[in-house]
Amino acid sequence: MSDAVAGADGALRCPWALSTEDYVTYHDEEWGRPVHGDDALYERLSLEAFQSGLSWITILRRREGFRAAFAGFRIAEVATFTDADRERLLADAGIIRNRAKVDATIANARVLADWAPGELDEFIWSHAPTPGPAPKRLGDVPAVTDESTALSKALKKRGLKFVGPTTAYALMQACGLVDDHLVDCVARRP
Repeated sequence: MSDAVAGADGALRCPWALSTEDYVTYHDEEWGRPVHGDDALYERLSLEAFQSGLSWITILRRREGFRAAFAGFRIAEVATFTDADRERLLADAGIIRNRAKVDATIANARVLADWAPGELDEFIWSHAPTPGPAPKRLGDVPAVTDESTALSKALKKRGLKFVGPTTAYALMQACGLVDDHLVDCVARRP
């Protein structure tokens, strides 16, 4: 028995996924699926940082706005953003206009622009934990783990900002480093 709940289609899902159609799609098609590529991981890392203190649906519904505002999260392009770009971002109603988060996103791109191609991907995935048992209840899913704490510390040591242990764990969940879909969830990987 688990906390999974049947959706309108009868399929069992993690309960958080059923509140809106946006969540159902994100849950079924993206969350917990492996993500690779430096720019793709930079996008997820940035969006998880923007989510800090907010609900994920707020970020999810502005995702296209974020992509437009941040040049598709192409590290090489965001790294060249100027003060004028920063002011443009802080005036952009299509994103979350939090100065610290905008500054961190630009600063992180500048740091990552100096990394070798594939280095961010390899670095993040090197912190993937050994898979454990599938969670049965939402209470079995942690917010922070030893691995996310280590990833957070390692990213900070390399100069990245807004990457605390909770943000690092959310990144691990979103990008498939861990599979926190409940044991009988339709989206759980075999």
